[in-house]
Amino acid sequence: MAHAHHDHHEPQGADLAEAAQATLERAGEQWTAMRASVFGALAGFDKPASAYDIADAVSKAEGRRVAANSVYRILDLFVGTNLARKVESANAYVANAHPDCLHDCIFLVCDSCGQTTHLDDDRLTGGVRDAASAAGFSPVRPVIEVRGRCAACVSAAQ
Repeated sequence: MAHAHHDHHEPQGADLAEAAQATLERAGEQWTAMRASVFGALAGFDKPASAYDIADAVSKAEGRRVAANSVYRILDLFVGTNLARKVESANAYVANAHPDCLHDCIFLVCDSCGQTTHLDDDRLTGGVRDAASAAGFSPVRPVIEVRGRCAACVSAAQ
């Protein structure tokens, strides 16, 4: 799957929720009140969030208990429809800032503060896909995670 380089418009707030809703509906799924609540909670985190973090946030916002199992099902749907990305090593999720674009994931994960940055580099991920294909493997969803320390944590330690 080759991806052309292009610039992204990264919607935020209500615009991001509208982009997510449109993407989900194009995939033939409904944008329910619960899905909207889960997406809103996910988009509100500044770091990757677990299903439990999201369930707590939705529970507080709605004044009723929301089970993490329900959130997991919605997050699986969101990952499958490109609304969210999963940081595999942390079993946590981030909202996709450009759900209408399909790119493989490259995450830079700070071991000190937990901040995670998502990069798009189609040349690198294309190379990973090509190497997998050359080995007779059919890649579906490559995820590359680079663990280390972010610039802020490196600066703070000096």
